[in-house]
Order: sequence, then C-alpha cells, then structure tokens
Amino acid sequence: MSRVPGRAGRVTRAVVSLLVVGGAASAAYFIPPQLGLDLRGGTQITLETHDAPNREADQEATDQAVEVLRQRVDSLGVAEATLVRSGENRIIVELPGVQDPSEAAELIGRTAQLSFHPVLSTQGAGGTGIPGLEEVPPAEGEAPPPEGEVPDSQRAADPELLAQADGESAEPSAEESEPASSASPSAEASEDPAAPEEPALSLPDPTTGANLDLGPATITGTGVTGAEATLDQYGANWMVNVSFGGDSREAWRQLTADAACAMPGDPARQVAIVLDDAILSAPQVTEETACGVGQGGGSTSITGDFTQAEAENLAVLIEGGALPVPVERIEMRTVGPTLGAEAIEASMWAAVIGIVLTAVYIVFVYRLAGFLASLALGLYTLIAYAALVLVGATLTLPGLAGFVLAIGMAIDANVLMFERSRERYLEQQEAFAKQQQGDDAAAASGDAKKERRRLSLKDRVAPPNLYRAFAEGSRNAFSAVLDSNITTILAAGLLFFLASGPVRGFGVTLALGTLASMISALVIARVLVEWAMRTRVVNKRPNWSGIAKIGAVRRWLIERAPDIMGKHRRLLAVTGIIAVIAVAGVLVRPLNFGVEFTGGRVMDFAVEQEVSVEDARAAVSDTGFPGAVVQESGENEISVRTQQITDDEATRIEEALAEVGGGATRESDELIGPSLGQELRTMGLIALAVALLAQLVYLAVRFRWTFGLATMIALALDVVVVIGLFAWLGRPIDGVFLAGLLSIIGYSVNDSVVVFDRVRDEWRNNPDRPFITTANAAVLNTLPRTVSTGIGGFAILGALAVLGGDSLTDFSIALLAGLFMGMLSTVITAVPLAIVFERFAKSPPPHARGDKPRKREQVEIKRDHSGAVV
Repeated sequence: MSRVPGRAGRVTRAVVSLLVVGGAASAAYFIPPQLGLDLRGGTQITLETHDAPNREADQEATDQAVEVLRQRVDSLGVAEATLVRSGENRIIVELPGVQDPSEAAELIGRTAQLSFHPVLSTQGAGGTGIPGLEEVPPAEGEAPPPEGEVPDSQRAADPELLAQADGESAEPSAEESEPASSASPSAEASEDPAAPEEPALSLPDPTTGANLDLGPATITGTGVTGAEATLDQYGANWMVNVSFGGDSREAWRQLTADAACAMPGDPARQVAIVLDDAILSAPQVTEETACGVGQGGGSTSITGDFTQAEAENLAVLIEGGALPVPVERIEMRTVGPTLGAEAIEASMWAAVIGIVLTAVYIVFVYRLAGFLASLALGLYTLIAYAALVLVGATLTLPGLAGFVLAIGMAIDANVLMFERSRERYLEQQEAFAKQQQGDDAAAASGDAKKERRRLSLKDRVAPPNLYRAFAEGSRNAFSAVLDSNITTILAAGLLFFLASGPVRGFGVTLALGTLASMISALVIARVLVEWAMRTRVVNKRPNWSGIAKIGAVRRWLIERAPDIMGKHRRLLAVTGIIAVIAVAGVLVRPLNFGVEFTGGRVMDFAVEQEVSVEDARAAVSDTGFPGAVVQESGENEISVRTQQITDDEATRIEEALAEVGGGATRESDELIGPSLGQELRTMGLIALAVALLAQLVYLAVRFRWTFGLATMIALALDVVVVIGLFAWLGRPIDGVFLAGLLSIIGYSVNDSVVVFDRVRDEWRNNPDRPFITTANAAVLNTLPRTVSTGIGGFAILGALAVLGGDSLTDFSIALLAGLFMGMLSTVITAVPLAIVFERFAKSPPPHARGDKPRKREQVEIKRDHSGAVV
C-alpha cells in the first residue's frame, strides 16, 4: 500500500510559501525597479579603447579612461549616469534622459590630449600671403590692402616682409642673423644658429588657416590644475582660464619668455595650444611680456570664437585630463521616453491578457486544481518581479518580453503534476475496483476460510484518495519538471554570457522567471492543492477536484491508441520536406541582417503629418543619402537605415524629414560600428552552436545518447525553420531575433525532455515491450500536456505580437513559430529519430528503481554434439 505523505512536509512547504510570498511582496513594494534605457529613454554609448603610440590599451588603461570619462559625464549634469568597463577594452556609458547624444558623444569621445608648443615658423595658405601675421592690425589711417597683399605696418614689423617687398631674398644675411640669434635663448642653445629647428608638428591655425610649424610640447595636460569657462573683461566673449601647477608653472614662464624675444607679428612670438592634434588657438605673447622674463602667475587664457557651451565643454575636457588611450565609438543606442512607456504599457497588457486566457483554460480543464494553480501563477508574477529587483537586474525591453513569456511557460509544471495525478487516481480506482471484485467473488463462493485469509492481509488496497494521488503524481512529475527547467536555464545562461546589450536582460529575466515558476509550482501551488484535496467537501465531490478523471482527449487517445510511431518513416519524410522549404527560403531570399550584425545606423522618426514612403525616401536622398533604406514603421513613423554616418549627417536627415512631415522627432537611434557588427554576428553563431552542444551533453547524461542526438537534430530543425520563415518574410535578423532562437531551443528541449522522460518511465516499467510501442505510448500520454502548455504560450505571445508594437513583433513571430515547431518536431522528428537510433544502440534499457540493470537479450545458438554417428 502506498504511503500517504506526512504532515511535516506539508507544514514545511506552507511555511516556505508564506516566507517567500511575504518577502516578495516587501521587495516589490520597497525596491524600485531598474529600467533599462530602452524603457525609460536615454542614450547608451559603447566605446572601445585603442593602443596609443606609447601605451597599450589594456585593462588598466581602460579603467583610467573610465575615471576620466566619469568626470566629463558628471559635468553634463545627467542624473544616474553609469560608466562601466566591459571586457578588457570596452566602456559602456549610459545616459538616462539624454535624447540628443551628439554633444555627449563629442564630449565623451575626445581623447583631449592637451599640449602647449612654441611656434617655429608659418607657411602660407593658398595665395593669401602670410596669414600668421594677420593678428597685427593695419596702422591708423592705413587703407586695407588688396586681397593677397600684406599691410605696410606688417612689413615694417618684419624685415623679411620688407625684403620681399623690395624684391630681395627672404633669408637674412649672416650679420643680420647674429643679433637675432643672440636675442633668442633657444638660438643660443643651438650649435648652428643658421640651422632651423626641426618642427615636431605642422598644424593649421584655426584663425588664419596657415600651417604653423610647432616645436616639441613644453607643457602637457598633466600640468594643468584647473580650467574654468568665463567671460572676458568686457563681458562680450567667452574664454577658458587655465591654471598650471608644479613644474608646469616654470615651464609656462620659460615658454612665454622665449616667445617674447621675437618681434611683434613674428610667428615665433605665438604659443600654440593644441588639443587632440588640432590647434585651439595660437595667441601672440603680449608686448608687456619681457624677453627672457615671461609670464608669471602660472595661468593663461584660451580665447576664440567660443559659445558658452563650447567654452564650458572645453574647460571640462582640459580639467578632466586627457584619456590615457584614444577611444572609438562603436555603438550608440538612443530611445525616447514615449517609446519606452508604450512598450511597458503594451507588455503589461500582454501579461494581463495572457494570464487571464491561460487561467481560463486551466480552470476549464483542471477545475479546482486549475483555479488554485492560477492563483499560484499570480503569485509567481510577484515572486519573479521581486527576484528581479532584489538582484538589481536592469529590466530591458527584451527582458520585459522574457518576463511575460515566462508567465506562459510557468504553468507547465502544474500541468505535468496534474496529468500525473490523474494517472495515479485512475490507477487507484482500477486497483480498488479489482480488489472489490475479488472480495465479491470470495463472498459469493461461500469459502469462509478464504475470506478470513483475504481480510487478514496487511497489503489491502485503500479506496481512491485525491490527496494521495496528487502527492504521488507530483513526485512522479518531479524529474520531468526539473530536467525541462534546467534546459531552459541553460539557454538563458547562454543568452547572458554570449549575447550583448539589452538582449542579456532577456536571459536574466528568463532564468529568474524559470526559477520562480519552479517555486510557484512545486511549493506554493502544491500547498494550495494539497490543502484542497484533504478537505471533506472536495472528497465528497471528487469531480470538482479536476484530477478525479482524465480528460476527454486523453481518454480518446487511450481507447483508440493510434499508432503514430508506426509511421515514423513518413514522419521523418515530412521533417525533410519542412527542412527543404526552410533552406529554400534562405537560398531564394538572402537573410536581411539588421544593423546590429552589419554595422551602420538606423533611426526611427515620428512625423507630425502623414508622409508617404516615397516622399520620405526622396527627402532623405536629396540630403545626400540615396542609398538609405526608408520604410514606414508605424502610423506617422518613418524608419531610416544607412551606413555608418556622423551625428551631423543624422541631424540633416532629421531636418529633411521635418520639412516634408511638418516636424519630426527622433524616437530611437542605433549606431553599430562595422567591427562590432562582425563580432556580434560571429558571437551569434557561436551562441547557437554552444546552445545545441550544451543541450546535447545534458540530455546524453540525463537520458541516453540516442535521445540526446535525436533532440539536437530536432532543435536544429526548429532553428532552420524559424530562420527560413524570416527569410521568406524578409524580416530583419538582429540581436532580439537571436534571443528568440535561443529561447526556442530552450522551449523545444523542454518539450522533448517531457516526452523522453515518459519514454524512460514506460520503458522501465515494460522492458520487454518493443521500443516503438513504448515510444508511441509515451507520445500519446504526453500529448494533452503539450497542448495545454502550448495554449498558454500562444496566448502570451499572441498578445505580445498584437500589442507589443514594432519592437516586439518580430520577437513574437519568431517565438510563435518556434513554439509551434517545438511541439511538432518532438513528435515528427525527435521520437522517430530515437526509434531509428535505438536499433543501433547497445546499451541496455533503463531498469526499474531498486532493480539491477538488465542486459539486452542476446540469442545464443547452442550446438548439440550428442547423438550417434550414422
């Protein structure tokens, strides 16, 4: 007689349930969620450090770059901005609320290598005379010279220009050069005063356009102790005051002392201030500065045609210091707050609709047990959300979709337990009825001695009991529940470690949702159902319970017992036809890789007035981008996809669309560098291969190699079919699609695990029965569960596809196709292949618990050597 579970287990599960629900409610109430930028709006920039001439872009250099960038970002005044290193040489910058990332990208991306140089000489620029002397104004009353000529006052300031005006050589004589040499400290240090110093840089002056030959840097950004944007003494122009510290104070005095020895208007009297190999300004040392004395005080001012914002940004760059190594922007994503709010609202409605539809179906099929499971499903939502906020996970748009999807999959464990409980109750009914028939037969025969013997037996069959049936059914379903959830967690783990960006959030929410679903089904739902099955009201009316009788579909399958696996060759032929159609889609219509895998830029705009795609395409083309892909992405919404373009070029496209659309708002902006696109594409292929291999290894260990190999081939079919479907439809292949593929692998394995777990049990209990018969029985017994779980998933995904908007439509289509193929491929591919593989397997069938393994029967032919010779 089966042992009825004790009270201790029930009490333990009840206490754990109360603690979990109470803790989850507290966490959900007190801890706010961390929304990703794609939900709350903002900009995410991914930077990659590169080697500098004198330093390698290693982890230490990248960490130093993070600290420099942190100071720059803080100056923007962005609340809750985050900067983290990713890997060895990448930096992820998140700027919540920043909708126009051009200024932030410019400020963040600049290396800001600041240096101060002496000017050695100047070079003319395109027939404009000697522009290096333009800062010297014409003498009072002197008329402006014709274009290309130099004012007389400037000729008077420079003997070389006087010589040029008289047709003489521009080079001074030896006698003339001697005094100049003695007047310049730098010339005194030279062994050959006539030999010019070799320039270290030659850069254009931003004011005149002339190239200035610069000497080696005298001061670098490390010597700067402060920088402040301020107005000049007249309050008219913005400038940046720079302060020096340490040895740089003396270096600045010496630099200006040397420059002051040159004549006014001489390029050598200029000091060039260089930022990232570009001259910010090259002012001349004032006449008040004495030769050989220089400017004391350890400070200077950088002047130019600055706006307030430009001056403030320059001050930030100078004060924050230079990046130790240069950085390159390889990815940028910008999402408007409206788009994120709409995604949250759509996902919430999808979750509500999915839960309601799933609950209605479960209550209809499993009655009271289904109603209690629906209550546990609502608590599951609370637990999963609390787990997200407790671990500090960032909830992204794909992550939100994973959270909603996990709701549909959470009911699977309950369905498995209810179906097993129905089987146990049916077995109890049959055993008790058989015992009653024996008792009636003994009583009718009048054999009193036999009757007393029957009544004295201890192993009497108890009447059917709902509580015992549910407890035993839950134990029998545990292995299938555990294996199916582990395979899903494997897929979620691969998403987290191999995916990038918001897709990683999908892996986190899927893993936490799966763990929460196990708690919901194995602890909370079990406590509720066990309590109900022990009540007198339910035991008097067992049909209310939902587990007292098997469903009509399953009863029909048991009674008819269709030999599905007897036609396994035909099923494999259907598999081949489906695979050919899917592969043909890829060959006929090449895959439409999204910008995430190809590199480039894609922007979504909301226009004020209705604009046809043709008009929008013409506007973008006239802007200078005839190769851009312009599509309609929604009502009054235009999507533009281009190659990698600058922020200024993106602004031009926005202005062109605003002109034809009566105004345009950039709702999202995604920029992917070509190197990152190639890397993401490679990582996607690796993720798929690793996912298939990981599932194969797990199934081979938990089951048999025949089951594992058959499941892996079925998984490959699911992946190929979904890819082929997207090829036929022309839908984009991007990171979210990759998340869908890995989720499909997890779900398809989930379905195969349930079926093969049942095959193992059937085979263990009937080892002498042909394997094909065992496999067919397992498929028939698990088919109701497959349908019930599938309906829950279809309800959730259907709601996401309809309500989720363009951002979740492709994801939902991929999962809907994968869900259907996962259910189908288990029956038409995985099990038929296992039947074929078992013909070549030499391992024995699984043995019953407590029994020794049985060897496969081998027929041995014995020769009889006895007899007579005739």
